[in-house]
Amino acid sequence: MTKLIAIINVIAWAGFWAFGYIAVTSEDLTESQLVVAAILAFAGLITGVLAYMKLVRNSEASGYAKGTNQLNTEARNRAQEEWEK
Repeated sequence: MTKLIAIINVIAWAGFWAFGYIAVTSEDLTESQLVVAAILAFAGLITGVLAYMKLVRNSEASGYAKGTNQLNTEARNRAQEEWEK
């Protein structure tokens, strides 16, 4: 499943860059073609970000990547109380 998500990630980012480049640099497109290119670029962006976040979560859960250093609620509240002093 992780390989499938990685393939989707690569295809999504490729679509984002390709259609984004077309939408930004093309001068001879009709307005409807420009809108379609922009929508496809946006879809590639959203899909790429979501797939990347899923890959990061999977790699942290499997132990392949080091987990993030996020504080739990108690430690965060304690740190904020110390900051106010």
